[in-house]
Amino acid sequence: MKFVNDFNDYSVLDCGDMMKIEKFGKYILKRPDPQAIWHMKNINNYKLNAIYHRSSSGGGEWQFFDLPKSWKISYDLDDNNKMIFNLKPYTFKHTGVFPEQAVNWKFMFEYIKNSNNKNFNVLNLFAYTGGATMACALAGAKVTHVDASKGMVTYAKENVVDSNIDNNSVRWIVDDCRKFVQREIRRGKKYNGIILDPPSYGRGPNGEIWKLEDNIYDFLNDLSNLFDENSCFLILNQYTTGLQASVLSYMLSDIFKTKFGGKVESYEIGLKVKETNLILPEGQTGIWTK
Repeated sequence: MKFVNDFNDYSVLDCGDMMKIEKFGKYILKRPDPQAIWHMKNINNYKLNAIYHRSSSGGGEWQFFDLPKSWKISYDLDDNNKMIFNLKPYTFKHTGVFPEQAVNWKFMFEYIKNSNNKNFNVLNLFAYTGGATMACALAGAKVTHVDASKGMVTYAKENVVDSNIDNNSVRWIVDDCRKFVQREIRRGKKYNGIILDPPSYGRGPNGEIWKLEDNIYDFLNDLSNLFDENSCFLILNQYTTGLQASVLSYMLSDIFKTKFGGKVESYEIGLKVKETNLILPEGQTGIWTK
């Protein structure tokens, strides 16, 4: 398992009872986490700014105590490159950042920076609020950022501006990722790197249904058509309960290693819990590199 240990503006203070208590900057939030099935021992030790209550019928809602409508946190990729995230309590418990992804931001930043390729071209799919987009752009890459949500793309643009990234480094696309990829294949487009962070289940802007287990293998096959001999990496993140890291390795090996050589690795990603020193699992990552 890999976990972030240098995200100074974020920490998991404690977890248990299928909840976790997190500190984003100076604000403390309590949110559901299905992996934390043990009991939380020090539940009353923290002054909370907000709690997300999950509904038994699905979804849920925030309860606020003392939380601004929005605030900022940062993550340092190195001494000279800082990513800024504008946070706020979104529907379905999100805040605008997935902190466990910091290990992957650091990987892609360092990989691109050390490649000496001044024309490194990255496709970021299901790109959310732009963590991977910022990491790649700060390393010097040109990034195509694709997400079906216009609102999420707007928030990603704000993060890019606040992180002092040249907006010309990013091509912004609001579209269903599968449809966009098909058009790029027809155009003969090629990328040096591809990042995808697909949901377990979702709908595109025109009602297109995405279910990870039913779609991901064929989608990865399609993505291989956007690679050539100059392509360097593909990073696949997933949060579906029950889909193991080894499954990601098998898929990436079968498709990308078979076609382009290179190597494949996969691992769990997690967050260290201050109170207990446990590592709370938060998904899996698979990486193919040339």
